[in-house]
Amino acid sequence: MAKKRSSQRSVGWPQKAYKNLDFLTSPEGRIVRVLSEFLEPASRFEKNHVRNTIVFFGSARTLPRAEARKNLRELEKRAAQKERPPRTLLRQCERARRDLKMSHYYEDAVKLAEKLTRWSLGLRDKKKRFLICSGGGGGIMEAANRGARKAGGTSIGLNISLPMEQVPNHYQSRDLSFEFHYFFIRKFWLFYLAKALVAFPGGFGTLDELFELLTLVQTKKTKKFMPIIIYGTEYWRRVINFEALVEAGTISEDDLGIFRFFDDVDAAFEYLKEALTEHYVQGVPG
Repeated sequence: MAKKRSSQRSVGWPQKAYKNLDFLTSPEGRIVRVLSEFLEPASRFEKNHVRNTIVFFGSARTLPRAEARKNLRELEKRAAQKERPPRTLLRQCERARRDLKMSHYYEDAVKLAEKLTRWSLGLRDKKKRFLICSGGGGGIMEAANRGARKAGGTSIGLNISLPMEQVPNHYQSRDLSFEFHYFFIRKFWLFYLAKALVAFPGGFGTLDELFELLTLVQTKKTKKFMPIIIYGTEYWRRVINFEALVEAGTISEDDLGIFRFFDDVDAAFEYLKEALTEHYVQGVPG
């Protein structure tokens, strides 16, 4: 009987649907792919006992200070060797100066993630500990995972496949490194386990994620307590005029209380530590 079944397979035994890659990667199989990006992370989070996260958002393009300084030094050296440096080189020097100025946000993200991880690892009840979570890429995301590793903790990377920029950083914990195709499922996992958010300077992606979360809190679609830090007052006030939204009547003045601005690592850490301790360590998680 076994030989008969074997011979039947060789002449066209039908393929199981869940092994049919042509179907799974087709438009008709999209719902299966969406469900996979929901269920597979859920099973891994459960296996690794992940219950609470502190999510860091920010630009993938922000460089570590040492790298930014090295880039600028090399470009300025090249420019100094020419009597009349070409415009392209001068523009590169200008961008390198900008990158060096912005690099302090990378260093602050490392320090804040490190301090939060050390504090979390010191909590007696392991079920109430907080893991650093980032979008898994470079820049501020890398800095957050890097800070967690410096403190000896594990951290999460919710990577997204993109045609540019998004290369998984090597500081995220291997068992908690994910690769998403769908932005909306990735954002679900960014927000679902989050108990706090820290938004560093960033571009379209950071703005998208920040405003979606602000909307969820404003409309009370999320009931849990969620301290939101917007880090880098100078940058954010140039990019978004929140007060103008109040003046125009498009948001209420109370909505400005959803988040708080910070420019200092220690002050941000103390605020998060006190808020999370009150609501999730001493109190009952909401």
